[in-house]
Amino acid sequence: MSAEASILLLNSVVILLGYLVIYPKTAGNDFYKITYSDICASATALTIVGYKYWELEQKFNLVVIEVNWFWFTLISYALLEIPIMLWYFKKHQVKIPK
Repeated sequence: MSAEASILLLNSVVILLGYLVIYPKTAGNDFYKITYSDICASATALTIVGYKYWELEQKFNLVVIEVNWFWFTLISYALLEIPIMLWYFKKHQVKIPK
């Protein structure tokens, strides 16, 4: 499995566990609890990937540019999360504060 694929798989697992298992039980439809929980989830993914690639100068292909492990993990996490987040917000009627 390529490095990119393993990071995408990790991000997918973290996101799906969060939005399908953890957030419904701990955050419900509270925007601030979801936000805090998601910061912890994305930090977990970054920590796991950083543990493996911190000292390496490996580049990751992000379709149009090559980036380091941090940016690849963060950007891919956000891109994978957006559709799941929108679905969760609609399903649980999460209101975004103004």
